[in-house]
Amino acid sequence: MKVINRTKVMKKYKGLWVAFKKDQETVVASAKTLKETLDKAHRKGYSMPLVAFMHPDLDKTLIGGVFI
Repeated sequence: MKVINRTKVMKKYKGLWVAFKKDQETVVASAKTLKETLDKAHRKGYSMPLVAFMHPDLDKTLIGGVFI
């Protein structure tokens, strides 16, 4: 499995939901809400994007839905 460094994406989209292409690197949409992000991605033709929330506290690590 390839390791993906999303540091730049996390800084640029801090506090937003982000939808990625299947390559898991290319951002296709972003917004304040999950619904809005998915709507934008769907309008661009991405029916099943990978979606992640770029938490505003970048010093915290999210593992399995729990911040440590």
